[in-house]
Amino acid sequence: MSPFVQLSFDGPLARLTLKRGDKLNALDLPMVHALADAARAIDETDDVRVTILSGEGNAFCAGGDIGAWGSLPPLDMWRSWTRAGHRAFEALARLRTPLIVALTGHAFGGGLELAAVGDFRIAERGVKLGLPETSLGMAPGWSGSQRLVRRFGPSVVRRMALAGQMFEGEAALALGLVDEIAEPGQGLARAEAMAADIAKRGPIAVQIVKAMINFAEGEDPDAPIEGLAGGLTAMTQDLAEGVAAFRAKRAPTFRNS
Repeated sequence: MSPFVQLSFDGPLARLTLKRGDKLNALDLPMVHALADAARAIDETDDVRVTILSGEGNAFCAGGDIGAWGSLPPLDMWRSWTRAGHRAFEALARLRTPLIVALTGHAFGGGLELAAVGDFRIAERGVKLGLPETSLGMAPGWSGSQRLVRRFGPSVVRRMALAGQMFEGEAALALGLVDEIAEPGQGLARAEAMAADIAKRGPIAVQIVKAMINFAEGEDPDAPIEGLAGGLTAMTQDLAEGVAAFRAKRAPTFRNS
C-alpha cells in the first residue's frame, strides 16, 4: 500500500485517508493501486458498516498528479493510468457498505471523480469543486463524463467540464454535488456523525438497499441482482436438497420450498 493512502479500522468504521497534503493529495499510480487494495480490504472486513474517505491538508484531492501522467505515451495512458483509475474508483463505488466522503478541501478533476464514488459528500463551506481538464487540453479520464453525469446530471457536468465553472457552498448543495454543507473545520465531525447514524441501522438491510440503489443507477448492473438471487435461493430447502443429492450421487427431490 502507498504511504500516501492510509486505511484504519475503528469498530464498524473504516477510515480511508489521502496523506499527500504537500501535493494537495494529487494521485500517482501507486496511490491509485492502493485505493483499489483498500476497497478490497474494506469489503473483506465483516465488521465494517460504513467508511469515511478524506484527505489531509488544504485539499481533498487536486486530481491526478501531472508529473505522474503528463509524459506517458498514449498507449500507457490508456493501459495503465486510465484503466487503473477506473478499477480503483469502481471498487470504491461498489463497496457493499456506505461510503461517506468528507470534503475538507477542494476537489478538482480526478479528485471530484473520486468524491463522486461516495454515497454521500459532506463539504466544508468554501470548498470548491470543478473539472478543469479541458483547460489542459485533455478530457476527464476517471468517469467524469459517465459516473458524474449519472449522479449529478448532464447540465452541471457540462458547466464544469466544458465551461470551466466551479461550484461551492450553497450552489454545490443546490446542484446535488454535495449532500451537506459543514462549517470550516467541521466536515470530518459531520461525516463521523452521519457514519454513527448509519452504523446503528440494520447492517444487512443497509447493504442490500445500497446494492439495489447501485443497480437502479446503473453503477453495478450485474452483481446486485445476481447476489440477491443467490441469497434468496441459499435460504431454500430446495438448495439444501440439491446439495445433499449431489453429494449422495442421487436425483434430488425438490419440494418448491
